[in-house]
Amino acid sequence: MEIIHLSAECYPIAKVGGLGDVVGALPKYQTKLGHYAKVVMPAYNNSFLLQNEFEVVYDGWGNLGTRHFPVRIFREKTNKLGFDLYLVHIAGLTDRDKVYGYEDDVERFLAYQIATLDWINQWEHRPDVIHCHDHHTGLVPFMTGNCEKYKDLRNIPTILTIHNAQYQGQFGWDKLHYLPAFDLWRSGLLEWKKDINPLASAIKCAWRVTTVSPSYLEEISYNANGLESLLASERGKSAGILNGIDNEVWDPQKDPMLTKNYAIRTVESGKKANKVALCDVFNLDPAKPLFTFIGRLVGEKGADLLPAIFHNSLAHSYGNINILVLGSGEPDVEEKLVELKEWFPGNYNAYIGYNETLSHQIYAGADFLLMPSRVEPCGLNQLYALRYGTIPIVRRIGGLKDTVVDIGDGGFGICHDQTSVEDVGQAIGRAYDLYQNKKQVKEILKFTMQLDHSWDKAAQQYIDLYQM
Repeated sequence: MEIIHLSAECYPIAKVGGLGDVVGALPKYQTKLGHYAKVVMPAYNNSFLLQNEFEVVYDGWGNLGTRHFPVRIFREKTNKLGFDLYLVHIAGLTDRDKVYGYEDDVERFLAYQIATLDWINQWEHRPDVIHCHDHHTGLVPFMTGNCEKYKDLRNIPTILTIHNAQYQGQFGWDKLHYLPAFDLWRSGLLEWKKDINPLASAIKCAWRVTTVSPSYLEEISYNANGLESLLASERGKSAGILNGIDNEVWDPQKDPMLTKNYAIRTVESGKKANKVALCDVFNLDPAKPLFTFIGRLVGEKGADLLPAIFHNSLAHSYGNINILVLGSGEPDVEEKLVELKEWFPGNYNAYIGYNETLSHQIYAGADFLLMPSRVEPCGLNQLYALRYGTIPIVRRIGGLKDTVVDIGDGGFGICHDQTSVEDVGQAIGRAYDLYQNKKQVKEILKFTMQLDHSWDKAAQQYIDLYQM
């Protein structure tokens, strides 16, 4: 099969969250299964575009209503990612330093979608599947099914994967003229709660809809930021497929970012070496259990509670634990987390920002990873932690519930039910007690590092879905 993945993110080109990791891995594993997977994404102004070799495969023009713009599509020449990568360059729109956060994001991502369909529309053949990821590509199923310009694409199956239903990309009807011409009686396929809603439109128009874990499919029936009834009505064409991780990128035996590589049989010495190096950089004591948080500092991750959780835990532990934070997000949360450095020097530190290398080093050197999420469609951090022998502390929600079993139930993680200062604090206390039992910890680490959360199974599940 020839599979076209459309996404705003793809690791290592551009990554803001788990979406980038998924789109950077799934096509590679589909290619390994013998299929021809491609990724088509916006051409951002970043180092990947500047440091790699590309060839131009398309020169043309696109338009948003009466606004015309030149389009150039580049293909990465060496296939270094394990699949064909195409970057859609639209001067003044896609060529920004950041992926998101601009006032004209509606125009940016709609122009990218239209330009991509214009390109595919002039191919001599047709791909077997167009796989859309999140709302940034959510108008593609509507356009292929309803816009006269793309009538030759109507028989191509479209798949929507919802990575996070909280973000929907809605905008006003004053921008309807951006779309290529279609019969206006079909406008209801675009509408949800009086706006044009790309995610809602994709749920209506895509041939199949997936979520990134089975539990998240259940949860969006009652927590989908206003789309609950729509998702219920489209449940018959929906499936939950648990994300995997790229075992080639996330491999403690070969990871070039680590101080010392290690395997299952050398996990104790390997993690110790990485922990010592990490603690040396951040002025922490490697003899104490190291708790970490890695991720976006936003409410859905429970990050607004982290300052209080960390203050309480550090104050009540009498200096017997260490905490290290890596992330960025809401400014007030960042400020409070930085302030904690002054309260607990030698036991706490924080790196505000994004640092891929440091994230690998933390997974390798930490003892526990905190994920007190309010919303977690799948979660990849807990899978990286398990792969590197770090015990996850998670709320029972979404993909966290699907992948982490509590030690009290014969499992390998620490789970709690609520995103609250009290629940997370108690979980940290349980983890501290567990840390004292070196034999049990060793058994847990050796077990978790053998768990298979690779993309092999999920990639085949998507292939099976395409062929239904």
